Amino acid sequence: MTKAGAEKLRQELNELKSKVRPRIIAAIAEAREHGDLKENAEYHAAREQQSFCEGRIKEIEGKLSGCEIIDVTQIKPTGRVIFGTTVTLLNLTNDKKSVYQIVGEDEADVAAGKISVASPIARALMGKNEGDEVVVNAPAGDIEYEIEAIEHR
Repeated sequence: MTKAGAEKLRQELNELKSKVRPRIIAAIAEAREHGDLKENAEYHAAREQQSFCEGRIKEIEGKLSGCEIIDVTQIKPTGRVIFGTTVTLLNLTNDKKSVYQIVGEDEADVAAGKISVASPIARALMGKNEGDEVVVNAPAGDIEYEIEAIEHR
């Protein structure tokens, strides 16, 4: 996981623990005051929210405790595509440029230019050098790219 991805998960965890969880606890307490819990829709909805929140907290804590955080800015640039690098690609078919950062699966956001290390493009790029031509086996067919730049940012 990248340093930025880990920080984003820590922020979400803090938000869940300090704001969302107390709000849900208050909603459960308020719903209990309305009487019979068997037929209380507000109570059941709040309990469902609590279950989701606690599950997400455990999921994030598990990911953070078992991950290796990589700060690509601290790695000496070698001109090779590795986890965390930002790669500028030129599509050799239509001359369109694309810029992607290779990140962990939890951080992937194609709209933001972050692709999962497990994606077809990232798998094709890993270990390649600037100037190399790469063929990506995409669902729409093979796409040829040239690696124009590799950055550690």
